[in-house]
Amino acid sequence: MLQMGPYLQDVRMAKVLVAMSGGVDSSVAALVLKKAGFSVTGAYMKTWMNELPGLIGECPWTRDIEDARAAAQAIGMEFAVVNFIRDYREKVVQYLVDGYRRGITPNPDVMCNREMKFGVLLQYAWKQGFDLVATGHYARLRNSDGQAMELLEGTDKNKDQSYFLAMLKADQLERVIFPLGNLCKDEVRDLARRGGLPNADKKDSQGICFLGKVKIAEFLAEYIPDHPGEIVDPRGHVLGTHRGLHGYTIGQRRGIGVPSNTEGEAYVVVARDAVANRLVVAFDQPESPGLYTRKAHLVNLSFIGDPIASECPLLVKPRFRDPSTEAVFTPGTDGSAKLRFQIEQRALAPGQVCALYEGDRLLGGGVYL
Repeated sequence: MLQMGPYLQDVRMAKVLVAMSGGVDSSVAALVLKKAGFSVTGAYMKTWMNELPGLIGECPWTRDIEDARAAAQAIGMEFAVVNFIRDYREKVVQYLVDGYRRGITPNPDVMCNREMKFGVLLQYAWKQGFDLVATGHYARLRNSDGQAMELLEGTDKNKDQSYFLAMLKADQLERVIFPLGNLCKDEVRDLARRGGLPNADKKDSQGICFLGKVKIAEFLAEYIPDHPGEIVDPRGHVLGTHRGLHGYTIGQRRGIGVPSNTEGEAYVVVARDAVANRLVVAFDQPESPGLYTRKAHLVNLSFIGDPIASECPLLVKPRFRDPSTEAVFTPGTDGSAKLRFQIEQRALAPGQVCALYEGDRLLGGGVYL
C-alpha cells in the first residue's frame, strides 16, 4: 500500500513530482505511481558543478539525464530537467568543503536529502502546483489515525536507506511518498523489466555523485591548500609526514603513507590533532587508543517527532552499512546528547551521522562531535 502525508490520504489522482536520477529505483517509483493512477511528472535535479567557474570534475550527468528521459518516455509521463546547480553548491558542496576544512568528515548524502530533495525540490514542487514529491528511497511512511508522519526502515533490509533520512523533520514528510518502501531490489528490477524500462539493468551508482570520477582528495585540493605535518604513533614517535589533516579520516587504512610493520600489521588513523597539526596512527587492534569506543557525543540533533527528553535505550545505526545496535541515549541541556553503546564501535569519525531508531521506526539523528 502506498503511504502518503495526511493532506492527501484519500486523493487518488494527486499530482506527483518524481525525483528521477536516471537509475532504476527512481524510474520504478514513477512507474508504480503511474500504474496506481497518479498524475506523474519526472524531474531530474541538475546539480553538477562543472558548469560553474573554477570547479573541476567529470560526472556522467548527461547519460543520467538521457536515461531518466528515456524511462519517462517508456512510462508515458512528462519529464523536465530542473537546474539546482547554485542551490547545490551553496547547501551541499560548500558544507562538504567547510567540513573538511574544519577537520571533520561530513556526510553530503544526508545533507543532500535534507536540503535538496526534501528542501529545495519540495518547495519547487509546491510552487509548481504538485501535491506530492516521490523518490526512489527504500523507506516507508506510516500515518496512523491522523497522527504525525512516521518514517520506517524499508522492507528490504539490505537496501534500507532510512539512515540517509535521519536529519529530516516531520513537516518535510507530509507531502512525500516512497513507492519502493515495501519492495525488495529484485522486485524493483523485475518491475522495470516487465515495464519495458531501458535502464532496468543499469548498475546502482556508488559514492558521491557530484564528484564523478574525481577522487575526494583531488576535489578538496582545489579548495584547501596542503598543510603538511607529522604522522605519529600514540606515543608521539614520528613515522612520516602527512599532506594536510583534511585528507584523512578516522579509521582510514589506505593512502596514509606509512608502511606496515614487519609482521604485516597495517596502520590506521585514530586521531587528528588540529592544534599540533599531527596525524595519529596506530595498528588496527581493539586496544589501539582512539580506534574503538563505547561512547559518543552527538550534536546538531534532529528529530522527526518529539525530541527525546530523558535517558532511554535505543537502537542506533552508527554508519550507513552498520546493522542496528543497542545504545543508551542521554540528552544534554544544550541540545546535544551522549550515547553509550552496548558493543564497542570502530572508527566513529567526527562529522558523520548517527541514526536513532525505536525498533524499525526512525526517530532522528545527530552528528558525532
